Amino acid sequence: MYSLYILKCSDGSLYTWITNDIEKRLKMHNGDLPGWAKYTRARSPVELIYSEEVWDRSQATKRELQIKKLSREKKLEIIQQFQQ
Repeated sequence: MYSLYILKCSDGSLYTWITNDIEKRLKMHNGDLPGWAKYTRARSPVELIYSEEVWDRSQATKRELQIKKLSREKKLEIIQQFQQ
């Protein structure tokens, strides 16, 4: 099982990626474990604001690309629907 996730960075930007261990990856993004992503390193701390489970890596990658192509406003709409 994979998770697609969106983080809100300290500068307000959004970061989208996939992982098979979201808790570990979040710790990495916040510098609690080695292996930071270059983008989030300069924008930590980050906050997990959205995630969805996807069956396999191929589907997760396809979903990631769909989300990354969306405008910031569309991403925020998805996040808002998730939080309701």
